[in-house]
Amino acid sequence: MQIIQTVVVKQILTEKSKEKLFEQYTNQKLQLQKECNQLQFELKRLEKTKSFSPGELKSHFEKEINKRLEKEKLLEFQIEQLHMLPLGSELKEKEVQALIEIKVGDSWSQQLGQPVIIIKDGIIEEIREGE
Repeated sequence: MQIIQTVVVKQILTEKSKEKLFEQYTNQKLQLQKECNQLQFELKRLEKTKSFSPGELKSHFEKEINKRLEKEKLLEFQIEQLHMLPLGSELKEKEVQALIEIKVGDSWSQQLGQPVIIIKDGIIEEIREGE
């Protein structure tokens, strides 16, 4: 019988991966700033049409802008943390699902441990069974 199990994928922090993460965070931050500017522009444009209730319109747009500002603050925090992390640190990148084979007589406690895949600069470095 096969069952689905969650596998954690961790990345070893190297100079190359650190630069890539920094670039990714910076690009996400710039995208959020663009979205905020676009939302502010849209708000002003829609306010001029007088087709919508000004209070509701402003409230809706401010809510959307604030969501993006919060995400931007989180990215700034992640960038700060990235600068402080030493090379060789393991960062949880994501979780994936894997099919595993189980059969009568297998140790259930060993099957419950969560396997971990370690990646270094895009290459699988190690597969750890049941951490």
